[in-house]
Amino acid sequence: MSLAISGAELEKIREHARIAYPNECCGVLLGKEVGGRKLVVEARALENAQGESPRNRYLITPDVVLENDGYARLKGLEILGFYHSHPDHPPLPSEYDLENAWPWFSYLIVAVSQGSPGEAMSWELAKDWSRFNRETLKTDH
Repeated sequence: MSLAISGAELEKIREHARIAYPNECCGVLLGKEVGGRKLVVEARALENAQGESPRNRYLITPDVVLENDGYARLKGLEILGFYHSHPDHPPLPSEYDLENAWPWFSYLIVAVSQGSPGEAMSWELAKDWSRFNRETLKTDH
């Protein structure tokens, strides 16, 4: 599977990561699956509800997921996945990310080095929940 996102929406995510630094930012990716591609229409910034370790973890509460699912449905969209940042670390999923991921959803991670957003990568949890597989990230739509 691949994840396609406009340059403008990816820039919104990078700006959110810059503002949240040195903490992790997080948000939801809304759009549609078309022909085996997830097409992001809107990236919605959310509050990181992780109170204990916001510098290296993020938390989106179930009620916020449900609220965003309702918002997406009203717009004829669905939740395709989530994004978060990795302050001063590469955009590779952590063990914490693996332990808290759901299958099918995309997990877009943006690296932030000394407050400057950098590389973004997208990941999808393997069907057996054992690892993440890298998704192709396209910004051409």
